[in-house]
Amino acid sequence: MDLVNNFIENLQVLFGEKRNPEQAIKNKAYMKNHFDFIGIWTADRRELTKLLLRSNPLPDLETVNKTVLLLWQMDEREYHYAGIQTLAYYHKLWQQNTIELIEYCLVNHSWWDSVDGLNSDCVSKYFDKFPASIQIAGRWNESDNIWLQRSSIIFQKAYKEKTNRELLAKHILQVADSKEFFVRKAIGWALREYAKVNSGWVLEFVGNHALSPLSKREALKHLG
Repeated sequence: MDLVNNFIENLQVLFGEKRNPEQAIKNKAYMKNHFDFIGIWTADRRELTKLLLRSNPLPDLETVNKTVLLLWQMDEREYHYAGIQTLAYYHKLWQQNTIELIEYCLVNHSWWDSVDGLNSDCVSKYFDKFPASIQIAGRWNESDNIWLQRSSIIFQKAYKEKTNRELLAKHILQVADSKEFFVRKAIGWALREYAKVNSGWVLEFVGNHALSPLSKREALKHLG
């Protein structure tokens, strides 16, 4: 734990030097007052975290996991972002059970910013690295947790031509009648991203299935 505590203490010092109370208030308001903030600019926060990851390397996956968990339990939102960056930085160490930590982060202190960040930096890479675990995304899709549902839909958005469109369609249709804004938005977002490489399929899919107006609008945003 000394390595973990040392890493976090050093990060607290680095972040503390960039503390901006005025910006922290603005950030908290932007996130609907769900979280406290230190008020660090995004570029500064990413650079400071990267510098610490390089100067204070974590030796193994167990230490990485402990560090991420402790960061996730801290009050200010920037530490959660640093947790995502730390986990992604050590993606070469990931094992199949790393999804347990990723899922923990998805369902704790959940909001669109952490969920989308985790999907872009971790979930997408995880299922690409461990394709045999893809059934986990199906379990998320069938759950009652909107953030897991959202993840089951958007994790493929960076896959482009590698997108499993049958899986995408299945996950969308199973939650297409959801009243949750973040689920409806996710459907449209995922389809919009896939339309960049297969607009014909997306047009046909949207035309043939009952989707919410929000999902349709987002899906067709760049298709005229």
